[in-house]
Amino acid sequence: MEKEALNNSRNTMELCKGGLKPINTTVPTSGMDEEEEEEVEPLSPMGHIFHVPGLNYFIIAVLGCKIKVDVEMIKYGIKQTLIKHPRFSSKLLFDVKDPTKPVAWIRTKVNVDDHIVVPDLDPNMDSPDQFVEDYLSNLTKYPFDLSKPLWEVHILNVKTSDAAAVGVFKIHHSLGDGVSLISLLLACARKSSDPNALPTLPVARKKPQPATRSSRHSGFLKCFFGSLMMLKVLWNSVVDIALFLATMVFLKDKNDFMRDGAHHDGEQPPKRFVYKTFSFDDIKLVKNAMGVTVNDVVMGITQAGLSRYLNKKHGKDKGDHNNALVNNLPKDIRLRAVLVMNLRSHTMIEGLAKRMEADTKVDWDWGNLVGYVLLPLHIGIKDDPLDYIRDAKATIDRKKQSYEAQLSYSATKCFLNTLGLGVAVPLMHNSIGNTTLTFSNLVGPLEEVSFYGHPMAFLAPSFYGAPQPLIVSFQSYMDKMTVVVAVDEDIIPDPHNLCNEIVDSVILAKNAVIQKKLESL
Repeated sequence: MEKEALNNSRNTMELCKGGLKPINTTVPTSGMDEEEEEEVEPLSPMGHIFHVPGLNYFIIAVLGCKIKVDVEMIKYGIKQTLIKHPRFSSKLLFDVKDPTKPVAWIRTKVNVDDHIVVPDLDPNMDSPDQFVEDYLSNLTKYPFDLSKPLWEVHILNVKTSDAAAVGVFKIHHSLGDGVSLISLLLACARKSSDPNALPTLPVARKKPQPATRSSRHSGFLKCFFGSLMMLKVLWNSVVDIALFLATMVFLKDKNDFMRDGAHHDGEQPPKRFVYKTFSFDDIKLVKNAMGVTVNDVVMGITQAGLSRYLNKKHGKDKGDHNNALVNNLPKDIRLRAVLVMNLRSHTMIEGLAKRMEADTKVDWDWGNLVGYVLLPLHIGIKDDPLDYIRDAKATIDRKKQSYEAQLSYSATKCFLNTLGLGVAVPLMHNSIGNTTLTFSNLVGPLEEVSFYGHPMAFLAPSFYGAPQPLIVSFQSYMDKMTVVVAVDEDIIPDPHNLCNEIVDSVILAKNAVIQKKLESL
C-alpha cells in the first residue's frame, strides 16, 4: 500500500511539473527580487502585539503522512505555493531608533532551504512517539531568526504509531490567525483521488424555517418576538463585554491550574504537546442522538475530561485512589476557557489557492481576524456523562445570542489604537492570563488529501506562547478527530492522563447514548 501511495505521489509531482492547475510554475524574472525588496507593509496593531514578550505566539501544526517524506518534493511544492504568499516571503523591518521594535513587513527573496529542517534520525529508534513529542517540546524553547521570514518546516522521517513520517510547521502568529493559516496549508493540498481538486470542507446546513401564514397578525407577532430577541442579544452582549473588561483588570479563575504572576514580563515557559486520534463517528453519533452540534459535543467532553482529571488528582491527594465517582473537587473552583471564533463569513481555501496561482498583486484578505469569547466551564462529577454536553450546549447557545466575539475584537483594536502598546498589552495579557485555557475546534477535509503528493494520515494543530497553562484543540479529518493538549509541564506534569480522560469521555458519552436507546426499545 505504501509503495502504491509513493507511486501516486510521484505521479502528482510530475503533474505539478507539467502545470498542475491551480499551481502556476512560472519562474519570476531576475528583476523581480529587487522590486520585491521595495514592497513594505506596515505591521498591523495585532502584529505588534504578537511580538511583545509574554504574548509572543507561535503556531505548531503536526501533519502525519502515510508514506516517507520526499524532501525534494516538499521543497518544490513550497516554491510553487507558500512563498508566493506575501507573509511567507517577507521579513520584519525594524525601527531605526529602536532595533528591537518591528514596524513593518518587507518583501525578500526566500531561500527555501533555510526554512526546511531535516534532522538525521535513526529509523530504528526505541520510542519514535516519545521522540516526536520531545522534538515538539524542544521547538518551543527557541525563537525564530528575525532576519528571515517567520516560518519553518521540520521533516521527521520516522515511523510512529499513527504515521509513516511526520511534518511539523512552526509559524509565527503575526503571519495570521490559526484559521487562516490552517486554510492556507489546506490550500496547498489536493484530494488524493484527484490531484487537480482542492480539499472539500463540510458546509453547515441551515435549519429549515417553519411555514407561516402571511397575515397582519402573524407579522406583528414576528416583529414582537424579533424585538424581544434583539433586546436579549443586546443584554447578553453588555453582560459579556463587562465580564471581558473585568477579566482584563482583576477577575481571575480559581483552580489548580492557575499560578500567580506567571511570566507577565517575559516569554512563556516551554509547552509539551500531546495528541490522540479517535473516531469522528463517535462524536457524530452523540451529536445526532442529542440533537446538538459538534462544538457542543467536543466542549462537553472537554469539560468531562477536565472534571475527571481534577477529581482524580484531588482524590489522590486525599488518599482515595480508586473511586472516581466520589466528588473530591473543591467547592469554589472556577474555570473558564477562551474560545477562539473566526469572524470571516467565508471559507478561504479556494481563494488562497487562486491567489497563489496568480503572479499579479492581489488583495489577500489576510491578518488576525478572530474574536474571543469567555466560556465558563462546568466542572463537577455527574452521574450522567451526557449532562456535560447538555451544559456545554446551554453555554454555547447563550453565547450565540451575544456579540461578545465582535465586541472583544473591536475593543482590542480600540485599546491598541488609543492607549498604545504600553497600556494595551498588560490588559490583553490579563484577559487571557486570568483564564485557564484556550479552546478551538477546526473543521478538516471530508476525504483523504495529499500534501505535495504525500497522503495525509492526520492533522494536529495547536499553538504556544499564551499566558495560560493549557491549550485544547480539536481537528477533524475524514472519519477521524484529533485532540491536541498543550501544557505547561510545571503545572500539568501528566498531560497524557488529561488527554486520555478527554478521549475516554467520548466513549462514556457514546455508551450512554447507546444505553438510552436500548432502554427505549
